[in-house]
Amino acid sequence: MRLFAALVSLSLIWGMSFMFIKLIVPVVGPWGVVFYRCLLGASAILIYLLVRGRFKELKKQLPWGSLVFVGVMNALIPWGMIALSEERISSSLAATLNATTPLFTTVLGAIFFGRILFRKQWSGVIVGFIGILFLIDLDLTTLFEEDWRGIVPMLIATACYGFASQYTKKKLKVVPVDVLALVTLSVGALGGFVIMYLMGEGASQFTLLLQRDILISLFGLGVLGSGIAYLLFFYMIQKGSAEFATLVTYLVPVTALIWGNVYLDETITMPMIIGLICVFAGVYMSSRPAKVERKSYRKSA
Repeated sequence: MRLFAALVSLSLIWGMSFMFIKLIVPVVGPWGVVFYRCLLGASAILIYLLVRGRFKELKKQLPWGSLVFVGVMNALIPWGMIALSEERISSSLAATLNATTPLFTTVLGAIFFGRILFRKQWSGVIVGFIGILFLIDLDLTTLFEEDWRGIVPMLIATACYGFASQYTKKKLKVVPVDVLALVTLSVGALGGFVIMYLMGEGASQFTLLLQRDILISLFGLGVLGSGIAYLLFFYMIQKGSAEFATLVTYLVPVTALIWGNVYLDETITMPMIIGLICVFAGVYMSSRPAKVERKSYRKSA
């Protein structure tokens, strides 16, 4: 039940992130988005560690090489690619393409990490993806009408998510979730700053960050969409599985749809309702591997 609560909570948070990125990227550029969201997210988690008296966890012997690699693959590259993509495609299409993450996670897990593919898991992934197609009214021409220079970076991002999630589950299962999230975001912030500086992004428009809408978006994207979100994401990977955690990308278009209906009075159509049902069914069917994995772990322990 805690895993499903984390899944829904994360989908609600990330459902708004694509709108925040769309608003911020014209101001600070793609790599500026990476820097600021990672910086604010890492700061929030650092405060959490200090308040909880867990800062000493950083002084313990940690697999720094693996942690830095996950920071690059799970924050720096994918978040930069997402910001780049949203310069050319809509935030709704970006959120929909983000739903390919479970497919990459499953396939890359089988190829590189020896993951066992359950029939029910594959069925859930397929049903969930069909639900995503319904959410875009089965209008596949939308994908071909959009700028491929925006679509390709988004797919690179989802592939990075899939690989990094499997790598985290295999290599970093003993690292505390808050430490894992802090180091990941710190690596993303450092890398984002370097690339932002080299690209000349963000500096000339720094005063625009003080605008109310931009500040709200930075807080939502950084503290919520990066800091708290990664605590939930890594928790689901460690307590469940990489496949289960990445199912959140199926729910993100759903929550984005809900946010749009609540705050923007956007209409929810019948195909969208069918899509919602398919997505929820896919998530339920795909949750089985996490349970099987936990049972296997208990037996081996």
